[in-house]
Amino acid sequence: MDATTIDTPLSEAEVKKEERKVIIASSLGTVFEWYDFYLYATLAPFFAALFFPPGNETAALLSAFATYAAGFIVRPFGALVFGRLGDMLGRKYTFLITILVMGVSTAAVGILPTFETIGWWAPVILVSLRLLQGLALGGEYGGAATYVAEHAPDGQRGKSTSWIQTTATMGFFLSLLVIGSCRGLIDEATFKDWGWRLPFLVSVVLLIFSLYIRMKLNESPVFKRIKSEGKASKSPLYDSFCRYPNNKYVLLALLGATAGQGVIWYTGQFYAMFFLTINLKVDYVTAYILIGASLLIATPFFIFFGSLSDKIGRLKIILVGCLLGALTYIPMFQMLTHYVNPQLEAYQNTVKISVSADDCSFHLFVLPTTKFTKCDKVKDALTKSGLNFETLPSVDGKAVVTKIGDITIEEVDESGDFNKQKYIDALNETGYVGKADKDQINYPVTIAILTIMVLYVTMVYGPIAAYLVELFPANIRYTSMSLPYHIGNGWFGGMLPLVATAMVAASGNIYAGLWYPIVVALITVVIGGLFLKDTVHSNMFHRDSHDHH
Repeated sequence: MDATTIDTPLSEAEVKKEERKVIIASSLGTVFEWYDFYLYATLAPFFAALFFPPGNETAALLSAFATYAAGFIVRPFGALVFGRLGDMLGRKYTFLITILVMGVSTAAVGILPTFETIGWWAPVILVSLRLLQGLALGGEYGGAATYVAEHAPDGQRGKSTSWIQTTATMGFFLSLLVIGSCRGLIDEATFKDWGWRLPFLVSVVLLIFSLYIRMKLNESPVFKRIKSEGKASKSPLYDSFCRYPNNKYVLLALLGATAGQGVIWYTGQFYAMFFLTINLKVDYVTAYILIGASLLIATPFFIFFGSLSDKIGRLKIILVGCLLGALTYIPMFQMLTHYVNPQLEAYQNTVKISVSADDCSFHLFVLPTTKFTKCDKVKDALTKSGLNFETLPSVDGKAVVTKIGDITIEEVDESGDFNKQKYIDALNETGYVGKADKDQINYPVTIAILTIMVLYVTMVYGPIAAYLVELFPANIRYTSMSLPYHIGNGWFGGMLPLVATAMVAASGNIYAGLWYPIVVALITVVIGGLFLKDTVHSNMFHRDSHDHH
């Protein structure tokens, strides 16, 4: 294609129409990919027991979360594989491939036989599908963000790309809606047995629809131009990560923007949901409604902050969002306990609990060889009940001595399983009420707290796509922006449920897991504030990898 055909002017109405088509097609596909990704997160507690060997529930749940994490760990590799293709072959073809891989691997989870049927093949295949999903998502986001930004007029890139930023939340919302509907239509036992498969199968319909729309798109004008001028990169990986100053910007983008953005994002949407259901004992439906309401209220702010970033700059909005999260998370989660489950808070304040033992371990990844000591099991049972406890050195060589109020429970040696019922009885005797009482939840205040947390998400996430696209030169943009984005979101953010859960169990404090996002967000504020500049006025065409501003 020669340069003249590219620059044929379209009428303003045609340009607007094309731009709308680009935003809708890119966003719809990305909604679908996120829907797939979240189904796994939300349904993990159900199929944990089906795909992993029976025995220890916590081990199965942690394995399911570790499988979930596997999807994040490979995301940067997806960014490298597909980013390279996108910079060499074009944006359009690359994200047709990513959506196909994502759709097929998700639908396959819906028909996967269980551990009972095919033994160890079940977790192996599940992990493989999860890895494929992660690879596809690693290629998808950078493609969609680059594609939309390269179509957007100057002065509106923040606004145009912020539509893609809403897709993750919309995908999450869609997954909750589909799962909620399925759970409403069939009874609990059936849902646990096979009903959880339905939301995975629904994704086939979404896949066909998304593919159809994407087939109708044209290649991005920026890519067409660099291709026609012979400026497309022959080795985008080398140019992105081995050439100065681009490699410096890749590292700064990660530590000074996306790492903090990743943890703020996961805390505000996911960790909040786990905290409600696991620690505060809110039933699933109520938790979905609370989170869903906060998402509905806050989602328009992705566009608001995206548009605002076109006017005042992108970086400061992202860094302020990180700082607000870091400063307010602990009091906000404490307020959640107060307004969602006041009985639990009262119990925490009046009944002192201590665990005396020596051989507790800190479990991050659960492998087939992982051994859970009695101490691990006791601590796990207490933190899952939403209770804080003090950890003390062991008493007279006994394996574990637990004090709940005035009641002492001794586990004399390590052999044999611990008797969970003794702990349940002791908690009940001291006035513990398990489930959150729906009538005692202060709905307006709870939704307000959750909404504020999602507003932080919109601040860090609304402007980030435009920021990353503008930070890098056109001929290596897809590769360069995808890697820091997916390490920040996939590794720093995606590890959050795992790391936070382990920190809570190890420390005996249900708020201890929040120190992980707080520290990461603060590091981002410092590095981003000191070493990065704003990109809002950069030119999308006229930069190649040798003229970094």
